[in-house]
Amino acid sequence: MHVRRVVPNVQSQAHEESAEFYGVLGFEEVMNHGWIMTLASAGNPAVQISLMTHDETAPVAPDMSIEVEDVDAAYAAMKERGAEIVHPLTDEEWGVRRFFARDPNGRVINILSHN
Repeated sequence: MHVRRVVPNVQSQAHEESAEFYGVLGFEEVMNHGWIMTLASAGNPAVQISLMTHDETAPVAPDMSIEVEDVDAAYAAMKERGAEIVHPLTDEEWGVRRFFARDPNGRVINILSHN
């Protein structure tokens, strides 16, 4: 299994203030759907933080996103392991295929690949 990046998802009702705060550290806005804003390091775009008010198409906002090379293989492996699937494997209109699984600590993890 190949992991491409890991992004913390920070629950926030203050996107603009948070963007300014993290901007001091060199983060810039790279995506904004209104309910989720992603900031990336100008010098290393794989280093990211997402700010979320909620998740637009899932029942819960995830705590973390992990981009993998093959989300279908990750989904099969998690199901085989008996992991709790919180949100089913879904193709989203913004170009990702994803599902949510709950980790042993109770955290909801968004596992995805870009289409």
